[in-house]
Amino acid sequence: MADDIIVSRDDWSLHRKGYLDQTRHKEKVEEVVKHQLGDLIVDESIILTDGKKNIKIPMRSLEEFRFKYDFNKMNHTGQGTKKMVPGEIMGREQGKGKGASRNGAGEEPGEDIYEAEITYEDLANILFEELKLPNLDDKKKPLITHDRPEFNDVRKKGLMANVDKKRTLLESIKRSALAQNLKKDVKLRITPEDLRFKTWETRPNFETNAVILAMMDTSGSMGQFEKYISRTFFFWMVRFLRLKYEHVEIRFLAHHTEAKEVTEEEFFTRGESGGTRCSSVYKYALDLIERDYPPEHHNIYPVHFTDGDNIGSDNSRALSLMKSLVEVSQVVGYGEILRTHYSSTLMSTLKRITDPKLRLVTIRERGEVYAALKTVFS
Repeated sequence: MADDIIVSRDDWSLHRKGYLDQTRHKEKVEEVVKHQLGDLIVDESIILTDGKKNIKIPMRSLEEFRFKYDFNKMNHTGQGTKKMVPGEIMGREQGKGKGASRNGAGEEPGEDIYEAEITYEDLANILFEELKLPNLDDKKKPLITHDRPEFNDVRKKGLMANVDKKRTLLESIKRSALAQNLKKDVKLRITPEDLRFKTWETRPNFETNAVILAMMDTSGSMGQFEKYISRTFFFWMVRFLRLKYEHVEIRFLAHHTEAKEVTEEEFFTRGESGGTRCSSVYKYALDLIERDYPPEHHNIYPVHFTDGDNIGSDNSRALSLMKSLVEVSQVVGYGEILRTHYSSTLMSTLKRITDPKLRLVTIRERGEVYAALKTVFS
């Protein structure tokens, strides 16, 4: 008599099929998002709505694989060859193309394209997967964020909610083994004397101090494109920090020929005019660090974005102050937004600094913001 084959009903249930479809759909959406990430994060509909609007991305519709019977052929059997490899297509319908062709309008429909929605939070999680604060020094003076329970002992009495199943089972096995050695007929079962319970102590959870100095050029030479790219970079930088780090302080500095601290709202909305003196914001940042953030107690991350159109006579002073800024910081990011293929004189000057803690980026197109984020926060 043949062995019975038992098939779980769950394998064929509509509920399971729906779950598998949803999982596959989610994976497909994430794959498309990662492929289009550079374009998605500079979408004005996201930046201008402060991340409150869902994002729509075009993608092919997902269909279940199925066998199709070919009524036009007499021979419906066949086999592969030894030379075939997994994934190779064994055959296609001949004479039918999708959509239009060179010879005119096609008879077959094309692939279905639809817009899948993804939330701002999901997009942010995908974007921030590879980002982190580099060179964090855990020896810096920490802040106590919250108390956390730490299981550190096992006892014979306690609440059933805290029973240690593994330790309890081991006690039962040891007792049964001892009984067998004594030639007693016993079965493996758990008795009250086998029970073991976890106990814990509450200990403070520490998190390292870190401060970000967001510095942006707001001079007259910064056009609409330059301002938008700068604000887009800082928009995602701020959200990355607040999502991943509970105690990271962010200070917003704006400058033209003079630097000043502004509110977050002013940083992302106000524009200025006048010339450009980048040394002013470096000096302001160093004074702020000396007053509020001693390097021995804080991880410091200054990030500056400009169009590089600096007063020529200011470059040597900017270089000297940047060297000092690099010395006291974990990482310094310097970014230029350029519409040409030439670097500014300030960028050429700063390249004299060989310390790897200085990370230089150039953005010429909207899609390069993502690469700049990865360069600074990797």
